[in-house]
Amino acid sequence: MSKSHAIDPQILDQAADWLMRLSATEVTDAERAACLRWQQQHPDHARAWAKAELLINKLGSLPPSLAIPALDRPENPNRRAILNKLAILLAIAPVGWGSWRALQTLGWTADYHTASGERRELQLADGTQLTLNTATSVDVQFDSEKRFIWLRSGEILVQTAPDNALVSRPFIVGTQHGQLEALGTRFTVYQQKKVTQLAVLQGAVKVMPTQANVSQQIIVNAGEQSSFNLYTVESPSPIDHAKTAWTQGMLLADKMPLGEFVSELARYRSGIVRCDPKIADLPVSGSFPVSDTDLALRMLVSTYPIQLTSVMQGYLINLGPTENHQ
Repeated sequence: MSKSHAIDPQILDQAADWLMRLSATEVTDAERAACLRWQQQHPDHARAWAKAELLINKLGSLPPSLAIPALDRPENPNRRAILNKLAILLAIAPVGWGSWRALQTLGWTADYHTASGERRELQLADGTQLTLNTATSVDVQFDSEKRFIWLRSGEILVQTAPDNALVSRPFIVGTQHGQLEALGTRFTVYQQKKVTQLAVLQGAVKVMPTQANVSQQIIVNAGEQSSFNLYTVESPSPIDHAKTAWTQGMLLADKMPLGEFVSELARYRSGIVRCDPKIADLPVSGSFPVSDTDLALRMLVSTYPIQLTSVMQGYLINLGPTENHQ
């Protein structure tokens, strides 16, 4: 679809809002009539709603976890993130598209998941402590043979507990690149497109890439980090504590190029953050709170020659050079 025919993101956002409201358990005739009036206000409203109806036709209905927040609009902190994801879904979904598969990719069908900017702490059945970083989704499967966590997307912190079963079961984290077996330990796992990153804070972790033979498997000890793909594992190196700072709610930068900093900060924010290529190499240093990205951005522009412009009530942020540094 050409850009000239693209639907305004604000309209898609409104369509997502109506989709949630009309998918709720209790919908009044007045709400249905209001939605119809909204559709008739502009041809793009009708086009956006057609996409919403296509999504519903593919799914049968919205999963309850998506529809229910519409009933509790002011209090539900995840509502904004869910609306943003629905709007993105409406923007990219062509006719005949596998919408349920896309929902799985976004993590909505996972056992546990977090929205952008959210962190969540869990205690599993065996006493293991699991922390989900921003935009993370996991499945948990405990059976008689193993304790298994499938990391669908994102980043986790694991503090394993001794197994309380009669026969001790291995604790394994799986990603699209392989498996990690905890050897009585505390560690972080970050799944990216091409590699999975591991940092071991206590104990040790055995790394087993999917396509590697036994001789290529390695053990990463406390104070070390490594990354692996389907075939190989990097030799362990000392931990870069900036990579685990998220567990303390912080983003640490030490002469980090601004473009890289923006990409990292954007993980914790619903919406889009863009960096002008003219300042992408600007080195950034400091500690920035990931739980308040607005504050982090204010700290950034108050310290460096950066100009911030905000569009769509902060959903789109553009960072560029100040007038004196064009």
